[in-house]
Amino acid sequence: MRLILATTALALLAATAPALAETAPAPATAEAALPAITVAPAAMRAMNDRVIASGMVGPVESVNVAPLIEGQPIETLEAEVGDRVQAGQVLARLSDSTLTLQQSQFEASVAAAKATIAQGEASLIEAKSTADEAQRVADRTKKLQANGTSSQAQADNADAAAVSARARVMVATQALEAAKAQLALAEAQLENVKLQLERTEVKAPVAGEIVSRNALVGGIASSAGQPMFVIIRDGALELQADVAERDILKLKPGLTVTMAGVGAGEKLTGTVRLVEPAIDTATRLGRARISIDQTDAVRSGMFLDADILVAAREAVAIPVTAVGSAPEGGATVMKVSADGLVTRVPVTTGIRDGGYVEVLTGLEAGDMVVTKAGAFVRDGDRVNPVTAATN
Repeated sequence: MRLILATTALALLAATAPALAETAPAPATAEAALPAITVAPAAMRAMNDRVIASGMVGPVESVNVAPLIEGQPIETLEAEVGDRVQAGQVLARLSDSTLTLQQSQFEASVAAAKATIAQGEASLIEAKSTADEAQRVADRTKKLQANGTSSQAQADNADAAAVSARARVMVATQALEAAKAQLALAEAQLENVKLQLERTEVKAPVAGEIVSRNALVGGIASSAGQPMFVIIRDGALELQADVAERDILKLKPGLTVTMAGVGAGEKLTGTVRLVEPAIDTATRLGRARISIDQTDAVRSGMFLDADILVAAREAVAIPVTAVGSAPEGGATVMKVSADGLVTRVPVTTGIRDGGYVEVLTGLEAGDMVVTKAGAFVRDGDRVNPVTAATN
């Protein structure tokens, strides 16, 4: 009996095996019919907004040194290109022989004016004494005339003598004032010559580094033409970076900057010192002035590339290739639900950093999007999502 039952079970199993073999793969075949589409998650990433610029290194402030007197030959040069000088340090000396002679002449003029003043003061004292005596004589004569002991003619003569004496006092006073004025003029001329003698020493107006010297021994000092020396004030250098018009409004003083020169291995650091308010109408470029921390590592005229960090934050980001555009305009992405349904979603983008873009609105962390927004996928399609490898 048991043998009969076992034989019957084996026969039934053999009969149903082909049917099971045909129906079992059906679900896998249905899933394989959906197109496999690469998707990536919207995830939190460190996003850095950078502005790339380049330009030439130049001085923060250049100071031209010109002679303060002209027409004097250059006798000696006390400084060379590359020297670091202090404020007030002598850079060159001009000939002072002509000015020394003029100084002697004006010193003599001062002495003569002082002697004239002394004579004028003595003449004034004498004139005042004479005038006082003449006035006393005139007063006595009037009294005698009143008593009848002097004639009218004697009184008139005495009055005339007094008037004449007072006039001589006025003349002596004016002569003394003229002598004093002559002394003041001579002293001013002497001080001017002394000042010019001091200026025969051409001095550095500020501390810094000499980058140019145009003076030659034997040449005639003149403020026209090229300056005798050019000094970089305090040796301070900066990068005068040209920035694209679309990026210039992002910049502000204080932003950190990383710089590199041609073939340079070590990066330089600095900060944005000034953003010029005007745009060049010919090149459509703005200019940012960037201070350099390692001034010893650069030279004026060097070309540097600058990476200016505008903003850095953690944000929801997706691959740049996932962002497309809607027919009516604006950025969109193809969002994929858990069951593979594709939906076009408008988004607002922000920082672009490398191959990723920040999503301000439209997505949340964890949402899956098609990595290539326009590749064979439309709104409402159902796909088989394949997660892309992320870095």
